Amino acid sequence: MRVRDPHPWPTTEAEAVAIQERLRPLVRFDGEPREIRTAAGLDVAYRDESDELVAAVTVLDVATLSVVDSAVVRGKAEFPYVPGLFAFREAPSLLQALAELSVEPDVLVCDGQGLAHPRRFGLACHLGVLTDVPSIGVGKTAMGHYEPPGEERGAWTPLRLDDEVVGRALRTQRGVKPVFVSVGHRFTLDAACDLVLRLAPKYRLPETTRTADHLGRSALR
Repeated sequence: MRVRDPHPWPTTEAEAVAIQERLRPLVRFDGEPREIRTAAGLDVAYRDESDELVAAVTVLDVATLSVVDSAVVRGKAEFPYVPGLFAFREAPSLLQALAELSVEPDVLVCDGQGLAHPRRFGLACHLGVLTDVPSIGVGKTAMGHYEPPGEERGAWTPLRLDDEVVGRALRTQRGVKPVFVSVGHRFTLDAACDLVLRLAPKYRLPETTRTADHLGRSALR
């Protein structure tokens, strides 16, 4: 998979915020791919709460949810943990893993946020802009405020941040906590939620996230 040359990676919080502000206008919301045959799950696992990490990417056939390609990159987070700047810890290694794929995915499904971010530029937006591949964020925790959706599968409520709708709390399975879906790049929120439901036929999290998480944890052993 071809990855654009990224910007220089920052060393300070001010530099990182400036990069987010510069790239944010490049995010597009003009629909979704005509056909989504493959979806990539992206996840990062850390060793014992240290800066050592494993970036894992799995590519799934959306029709069968079987893994058709994968890549693992071991590295170290060079940027400190700062709320709102998490992408600068994980994106460098994830981009390396994406570059090693032989099957180019139609969409990136990030374990994290897209527009549901203080500067409306979470990990899914960052990776989507740098690769120009459609992307969405599927978070386990809410970045913003929401009312609990109905208990039935597919129920959702708006996710709001600073009185702006930035995503949805989506119930993927009856009786389990919702996930938090937001647009990353070249997607609509309706289409993003539809895709997440297709990718999560049995469990709370989409199979893209589950397979990438399993691959990353296995690589840490």
